Amino acid sequence: MSSPLKGVRVLELGQFIAGPFVGLQLADLGADVVKVERPGEGEPFRVFGLSTASKGYSHNFCAFNRNKRSLTLNLADERGQDLFRRAARHFDIVIENFRPGVMKRLGIGWDALHAANPRLILCSITGFTEDGPYGALPAYDAVGQALSGITHMFTDPADPRMRGPTISDQVSGMQATSGVLAALYERERTGKGARVEITLLEASIYFTPDSFSAYTQGGVSLGSETRAAYSLAFVLACSDGLLAMQPSSVEKFWQGLLSAIERPDIGTDPRFKDRPSRIKNFQALIAILRPIFASRTRAEWTRRLTKHEVPAAQANSIPEAVADPEVRHLGLFHVLEHSRYGKVTAMRRATRIDGSREDAPVPPPALGEHTDQVLGEIGLAAGEIAALRAAGVV
Repeated sequence: MSSPLKGVRVLELGQFIAGPFVGLQLADLGADVVKVERPGEGEPFRVFGLSTASKGYSHNFCAFNRNKRSLTLNLADERGQDLFRRAARHFDIVIENFRPGVMKRLGIGWDALHAANPRLILCSITGFTEDGPYGALPAYDAVGQALSGITHMFTDPADPRMRGPTISDQVSGMQATSGVLAALYERERTGKGARVEITLLEASIYFTPDSFSAYTQGGVSLGSETRAAYSLAFVLACSDGLLAMQPSSVEKFWQGLLSAIERPDIGTDPRFKDRPSRIKNFQALIAILRPIFASRTRAEWTRRLTKHEVPAAQANSIPEAVADPEVRHLGLFHVLEHSRYGKVTAMRRATRIDGSREDAPVPPPALGEHTDQVLGEIGLAAGEIAALRAAGVV
């Protein structure tokens, strides 16, 4: 069960994050994922990132493309399109995150692929629906976050700027993966393939259901700190860094906080007598807590809060997260070695099945590393492959 999708074959026409993240999750579950890339260039993420030390093997590319094989194929050439349709007969799933209509223009849309393989599952991730008002517009993560309300909820209106990691891309990939797995399960019962579609916009909205129910049922439009006030969640600066804390709505945790900071008087202040009062006066509470927490280190406050069972933790930087004792205990990171690029630190999948993660993990592939191998598996002879390569088709 460590690789429950072993035997499932996937063709990934993914670029950047959303599509490759679907392929990554399926690969981590044991599927044979073949990444289809442009000859000579590969997908854009290969040369994207903070370092150009390993051209074609950027940290961005490595993050989303472990446990895959790479096949180069020129889809602008009719021979490449025909070869893709031919390959699709041998695969279970195709993943793509082009703009709406691109697959159809290339002759490898749903109708063409379904005709080639009625059992095929086609997963399409786009910014918007093809027939909707925004269908022709380009979309990246920032657009999905913006239109869904996520940006509004994360942004300080007095100092607006994008912060943090991509969100819409990953949640689109996660929800697309669940759709693919459901379609794969249904195919076991019916024998029929399916078309799985999702946009960045609907995935992002689906990711924050309580934000929308707060508005539709309660008439509350969440701002950047509304959720924090309702949950009594804080990020506070200690003498050596940041600490996050969430007493939430549990009275025991609130009383534990007062004991940990040795300020029972705050509990008798009418502004903080109960949860509704604390929500209403959230900014005043922050103002009181800031100088208190600034007086000690994160470790000291974590020790005190933990003693009183208050949910809290130091806000780790990425290096601190890698070194965190719980993270080390989980064994999420390991070192893989590529014959061309050397050692790369990779993640394991997050889910454990019967106590195990994926077996036989492999590093992200070099561009076209498995082209001959994959084409051979779908029936091409060595001479045919050589001719295609000479013509720039692979």
